[in-house]
Amino acid sequence: MEGLDPATRRDRIEAGRVVLRRAVPSDLAMIHAAMSDPGVMRYWSTPPHTDIATSRDWLEAMIAADPAISDDFIIEHDGQPIGKMGCWRLPELGYLLHPAYHGRGLASEALAALVSYTRARGLPKLKADVDPRNAPSLRLLERAGFLETARVAGTWLVAGELCDSVYLELPLNSS
Repeated sequence: MEGLDPATRRDRIEAGRVVLRRAVPSDLAMIHAAMSDPGVMRYWSTPPHTDIATSRDWLEAMIAADPAISDDFIIEHDGQPIGKMGCWRLPELGYLLHPAYHGRGLASEALAALVSYTRARGLPKLKADVDPRNAPSLRLLERAGFLETARVAGTWLVAGELCDSVYLELPLNSS
């Protein structure tokens, strides 16, 4: 995104019980375990991954993404990868967490770290597109200060199901 200083890009952010770090090929097993889980992928923009090759392609794209337009991390807890948090396309936020780690506040810690980091980088705002049925995700974003900007019906067609969107934003500058 224009205006972000490349010198402010970090490869690792330590934040309480979680670490945000850049993805590496050895994250494949966790990525596939999470992205092949129907519960994790219920409100994602694609259906669950049915084979490891799909997850490998997804992870490789994350690793190879242009840092001028992408700022994405793996969430690590106790030295293990447990999810992903970041902006595949700045300023669009996306995240997922392996189901074994749901309900522990780890996503909140990762999001707080990402918000602080992107604010320090000079990003003016973060945006999110959430399926309105995804109450836990909406609560996570609302606790972090995101505000709803719009609701639109029929924005995503995922596995033959037309899904709606709640759009949210978090202004990051103080002006």
